[in-house]
Amino acid sequence: MCWQQKGAITVNEPIFLSVIVPMYNEEEVIEVTYNRLRAVLQTIGESFEIVFVNDGSRDRTASIVRNICARDRTVKLVDFSRNFGHQIAVTAGMDHASGRVVVLIDADLQDPPELIADMVAKWREGYDVVYGKRIERKGESWFKKATAAMFYRLLRSMTSVNIPVDTGDFRLMDRKVCDALTQMRERSRFIRGMVSWAGFKQTSVEYVREERFAGETKYPLRKMVRLSLDAITSFSTKPLKIAGILGFVLSAVGFIYLLVVLFQHFFTNSTEPGWTSLIAISLLFNGITLSLLGVLGEYIGRIYEETKGRPLYLVSDKVNFPGEAQVTRQAQPVGAGARD
Repeated sequence: MCWQQKGAITVNEPIFLSVIVPMYNEEEVIEVTYNRLRAVLQTIGESFEIVFVNDGSRDRTASIVRNICARDRTVKLVDFSRNFGHQIAVTAGMDHASGRVVVLIDADLQDPPELIADMVAKWREGYDVVYGKRIERKGESWFKKATAAMFYRLLRSMTSVNIPVDTGDFRLMDRKVCDALTQMRERSRFIRGMVSWAGFKQTSVEYVREERFAGETKYPLRKMVRLSLDAITSFSTKPLKIAGILGFVLSAVGFIYLLVVLFQHFFTNSTEPGWTSLIAISLLFNGITLSLLGVLGEYIGRIYEETKGRPLYLVSDKVNFPGEAQVTRQAQPVGAGARD
């Protein structure tokens, strides 16, 4: 069945394409992002919606999007009660998107909206997931490029899930993939890893990642480290295995050293008085022990967070959602399984 874009979307009209845009303090760029997205989506010739998710912005981001919603019914806003994090904002967008096809894209315009048309073309070829693969990253320091490359390759080596390297959350997903992700409610979320874990038929489109159009990066080093920990602990238990192996090796080394000291004490005169070596070894072993406890603490802390059973996010307001019936994922026309 063909999907048609007929101006403003009515309540009963099925939506072909949903674009999810998480936002945090993006007042300088959000109007330009909307204009570029709408221009691209209109060229595709199908019905669409743009779902902006305000992740507790402290600037005028939410009010700007409200003004856009007032003049364009295809634009919707999910406004959080506070900041819950980028990956949670993406999840909320998927929860509220109703399109046959769902696209994730950040608001900073580093990922080009014009690539969405190419992603839709790949989807029509039969792919369920089309992710953007960065062949160049403009405007980023050598440190960020190096650590990002190292992280993706480390993650790939530590997990059995084939997570593509040099990719972000910028991707297109078929409705069944989006539905599969919305069933996963873990709190420590790494969306690109979850998509890979879900499987389905996937491919990539290459592009050059541009500098931010305006504003500052929302992923400083602290958040990058946090995301890396979420990714590794969500998709691999190897750190726990490494901790166990390292603990065994250190115990063996310590036992051997004890035998050497006893032998020197009883059978030789080579023992030296003083505690320098003992203190050095003690500090080394204690430091390693505390590091291993930190690894265990990361996993235990995540178990603790999951057992609370709190919702992933709280919504203070929604705009241009006439009723929950409009966003239900079951509301699809006959023949919605077809790709054209």
